[in-house]
Amino acid sequence: MIDVSGLTLSFGSKKVLDHVSLNIEKNEICALVGRNGAGKSTFINCLLGLAPAQGGRIAINGKEQAKTKSWINEISYLPEKFMLYPALTGYENMKFFAQSGKGKANEERIKEILTSVGLWKDRDFPVKSYSKGMLQRLGLAVILYPDSGIIILDEPTSGIDPIGRQEILKVLKELKNKTILLSSHHLDEIQQICSTVAFLEEGKMTKYTVDGFLIQQRLGGF
Repeated sequence: MIDVSGLTLSFGSKKVLDHVSLNIEKNEICALVGRNGAGKSTFINCLLGLAPAQGGRIAINGKEQAKTKSWINEISYLPEKFMLYPALTGYENMKFFAQSGKGKANEERIKEILTSVGLWKDRDFPVKSYSKGMLQRLGLAVILYPDSGIIILDEPTSGIDPIGRQEILKVLKELKNKTILLSSHHLDEIQQICSTVAFLEEGKMTKYTVDGFLIQQRLGGF
């Protein structure tokens, strides 16, 4: 589903991505982990075509990023800070973003998605009244609407209280037939929902099982 090989990107004399390679299989949930400033967001931006790599190859579902733009329709992305319209209701926000893609919104699909993230009963409230966890779940609902096979999430639980975090994780656990790359600092949520870890350090990336990563980094539990 996601195949990256030899990805290179420097900012001045600093090499942020140094021949990075990563393969994520269909329906795999992979955590993207690294210290602050390690280059996780830069890596994600390269996957999304927002940061032009200086070397290497990126393929999404076998489609090379450099040769076609059709791969864009196969990825949904939730940034750490997702911009919603505070004066509009949750339902109106969903409808607005749904219509911005392929025309008329599918009302049944909106109901299905808002129900799946636990916001159907709150759909008629303006989002300025939503908690941060509710806002993040609404952002997640927006990117789930197109039903893309690949989902990229950048710190989806950042700044959310423990209950809100569990609500987000519950939604992610219940997703079916999705390939997910999840940037996170929270080891507990990685253990709950991820099967693999892509660890970025000093421009290099190493992939582990979750247990293997914890053992390698001596993070306890074994």
